[in-house]
Amino acid sequence: MNEEQTNGMGEGFRQPVNGSYATPADDSWKQMFSAQPNSVTYTVPRYMGKTDTEANKRMSENFSFFGPATAMYAIFYAICMYKNDAGIAFFAFITATAVFFYEAMRRLEMEVKKGSGFYLAGMLLLAVSTFCTDDMRIIVMNKTGIFLLMISLLLRQFYNTAEWGPGKYLESILATIFGSLEELKQPFRDGKASMKNGTKEKKMLAWNALLGVLVAIPFLVAVILLLSSADIFFEQLTKSLFDNMNVSESSGMLWRTLAVFFGSYALLVCLCRHTICEEVTDKRTGEPVTAITATSLLTFVYIIFSGIQIFGLFLGKLQLPKEYTYAEYAKEGFYQLLAVGVLNLAIVLICLKYVRESRGLKAVLTIMSVCTYIMIASSAMRLIMYVQAYNLTFSRVLGLWTVLLLAVLFAGVMMQIFKKDFPLFRYSMAAATILYLGLSFAHPDYIIASVNVKQERIDNYYLSRLSADAAPVLVPYIRQEPDFGDRYLNSIAQWKDMIDPRTFNVSRYRAVNLLP
Repeated sequence: MNEEQTNGMGEGFRQPVNGSYATPADDSWKQMFSAQPNSVTYTVPRYMGKTDTEANKRMSENFSFFGPATAMYAIFYAICMYKNDAGIAFFAFITATAVFFYEAMRRLEMEVKKGSGFYLAGMLLLAVSTFCTDDMRIIVMNKTGIFLLMISLLLRQFYNTAEWGPGKYLESILATIFGSLEELKQPFRDGKASMKNGTKEKKMLAWNALLGVLVAIPFLVAVILLLSSADIFFEQLTKSLFDNMNVSESSGMLWRTLAVFFGSYALLVCLCRHTICEEVTDKRTGEPVTAITATSLLTFVYIIFSGIQIFGLFLGKLQLPKEYTYAEYAKEGFYQLLAVGVLNLAIVLICLKYVRESRGLKAVLTIMSVCTYIMIASSAMRLIMYVQAYNLTFSRVLGLWTVLLLAVLFAGVMMQIFKKDFPLFRYSMAAATILYLGLSFAHPDYIIASVNVKQERIDNYYLSRLSADAAPVLVPYIRQEPDFGDRYLNSIAQWKDMIDPRTFNVSRYRAVNLLP
């Protein structure tokens, strides 16, 4: 048996590309299979596995940095986030994330792309908002926004995303998350390779560093105890970390640390492999006539409806039926009109993505967009009328914010109707980020309390369930209304002994200081 038959890969087979099986490059496979069974021996080409890129090689070669740095990042996360949902330590962790990002790019010899500062600034501002609010809904949305900004920043750094749209981003985010799961063993491989390929001096340096850590542990314990007794603020910081920590909580911190270490390292490895296809194909192959016919029918209905809104709601020229009040009229229309606005946005985006360019289609989509603006204004006016008649709630604040976001997004859509290379996704992401930052820093509960205490009919039960953000309004109000109850004051009082230098939260601290 010759060497070609033994390896199963001779000249007739191409080398595997990107982890694919080798395939015949010519007609030699016909000769192999047409021969007699006993005259030739063949084997299936070997699977070569994943191909390392230059970035992967640099990461493996710099394991002496990436290994310890990722471990320190994970430990810092566990320290910052232990029993701390919205303290100032969360801002410290996001700041450390930005520093780790810049240093990792430097070690990978990758220049940070222009525009990355917007993503990092958005993350840091959301982190500031998090330790300035007590509203758990805002806190959860802030952390979700930080994750989306971070993963978008990383994809933008490692790939050319200029032509990507929402669908491509979502697909790439999922591919990166699931691809990272396949790289969880990579820290062991890189560590083993680093020890194997390292010089004797480097190995001794690593062992001496480990020995230094072991020697420092008892001294660290003694120094922490001495410094804690010397300064009350340092004592509060250490006490918040270690006081009443049982075995279960200690193991939980350990698992968190390990999860962040392996997850962060695997994520970088996955991104370095550059496995996602950057190319976005032009899918505008649909027939314009079909799209024009469908959208024209819808637009005709929208024109009639928009005329009714202008004369009936905006100008007040039409009379409501006797059994209707303006509050009922407003309540019934807001969510339906908001749903139609979102549907129209989807219809226009689908036409722009999948239908060939046409002047007629552009005209119809423009008229549809203008009608949508009228419906957006109608829905906003209806909701404002309803709030004036009843009370303001978080869902209604979110509804008004959604209406504003929809109006801003449609401005970008109309730009792309006439300018196909308009960066709609980047525009939309920037608009959504800026508008959400406004909502996050506005403290909706404070606005809700300010509006509702001035209403004729006040829902004290709803007000008592607001977060500490509403304390500057509600604490003075409670003093004037003895029947309000103690529920709200008790919810604030729980933070009195739970605020320390690590978990400091502006809203909770201010609310505690307002207590009688």
